[in-house]
Amino acid sequence: MNRLTRTAALAATLMATCLLAPGATAHAASGDWLSLTVTRPGTNGAGSRAALLLCDPPQGHPKAAEACAELTAADGDFSRLGDKDTLCTLVYAPVRARAQGRWHGKPVTYDRTFGNACELGAETGSVFALEG
Repeated sequence: MNRLTRTAALAATLMATCLLAPGATAHAASGDWLSLTVTRPGTNGAGSRAALLLCDPPQGHPKAAEACAELTAADGDFSRLGDKDTLCTLVYAPVRARAQGRWHGKPVTYDRTFGNACELGAETGSVFALEG
């Protein structure tokens, strides 16, 4: 996904949040928020998903309550998310997960490519589960 496509996806997420959750952008500007994207490298943006996760109250994400609870339990540490004992197939279908924002007053930047969607879910729990 090129820079213009990423910028457009983020802008669309922010606009949708404004329309669906009045006051959410004010909350995002002053509190905890994560802009989340999931893309498939090499697909020119096909199948990309994005959400703006807010946790007080949980909103902007198909599994906002679960994602917020998991992030709170992990103290915002992405390496402590998920179920590391999950077994996934060895089918290579890479998926890239990115998060940017603020969590408990600290800046967050996360960017990792996983071998497939199963690995993404196993390593990050509900945080990047952006399909309803």
